[in-house]
Amino acid sequence: MYANGKGVPRDYVQAYKWYNLAAAQGNAISGTASLVVEELEEKMTAEQIAEAQRLSREWKPRKE
Repeated sequence: MYANGKGVPRDYVQAYKWYNLAAAQGNAISGTASLVVEELEEKMTAEQIAEAQRLSREWKPRKE
């Protein structure tokens, strides 16, 4: 949704974060997510990529 701006403002940093987290899961969608991350990197600055990687590292699931 963030990559295409569907329902939310387009935000490549947030899109990268979520696809990067999906790619790290090691399941069937990981390969697709990895490809999307590569495509996003072509549209992003080095600073945006660094920020997205930082957000990915710091993300913690909510405790319910």
